[in-house]
Amino acid sequence: MEQSDKANLPNKINSIEKALMILMVFREGQPSWGVRELSAHLGFSPSTIQRILQILKAYGFIRQDPNTRLYSLGNIYLSFFRALQDNYPITRIAMPFMKRLLSRTGETAHLSIIDTDRISRICISSLESTQELKATMPVGNRAPLYAGATSKCLLAFSPQDFIDKYLAKIKLEPLTNNTTVEIEQLIPELALIREQGYSSSLGEAWQGLGALSVPFSAFYQGMPPVQAAASLAMPEVRFNNYDHRKMCIEELLLAGRDFSEATGCYSGNSS
Repeated sequence: MEQSDKANLPNKINSIEKALMILMVFREGQPSWGVRELSAHLGFSPSTIQRILQILKAYGFIRQDPNTRLYSLGNIYLSFFRALQDNYPITRIAMPFMKRLLSRTGETAHLSIIDTDRISRICISSLESTQELKATMPVGNRAPLYAGATSKCLLAFSPQDFIDKYLAKIKLEPLTNNTTVEIEQLIPELALIREQGYSSSLGEAWQGLGALSVPFSAFYQGMPPVQAAASLAMPEVRFNNYDHRKMCIEELLLAGRDFSEATGCYSGNSS
């Protein structure tokens, strides 16, 4: 849970809020927890943690390893994941193009959108590379809109009023030594992305990870165009290979153009 969200909670936390706070700590960095670890981390008594975990376990939200006795997320989230994908039709529309990107480049292909509730980039679909040395991008992964190729692509191709409001209130904090932390530097970067039609980054959000990204736009159900970003993530060693990076950029631009043509958003600008 974000610090700002915690500040809005009532002084007395009820059982539902405690259960949600427990579920929220099961993240990529630490997917498994013990009762005493959770107690120390959240400040709830071990008996409270144990009671809530047993209820969550009974409904499939949590499972327990019989050997280590550690708790982790249950398989019920797979059905939530399918429902989430159904909630974003753009994932289904984009899938053939994402599969083509993975096949032709050999790199992890993923699709992201802007989470307007938390004003951040969120990955909504990912196809992982089969290479031994590869980058990963789990569904649900988040990043601020100023760090990384995908985030900057989404920000650059957003409406100008959204960009202006975002830049007016955001504080650029470094995620790595390569993160852009000055608005004066970010603004021309966004302009260049719009001009060339793609974005690239190396180690801006995660050290050793390079990424390339293009906008995917789609019309459906009479709604305004939905803006997503299709990206390729790869280890630094392959990102620094000029010929490979050039090929990946060409494939991304082609996928972006073909996707836009298929969804009625193509304007004829091949950049």
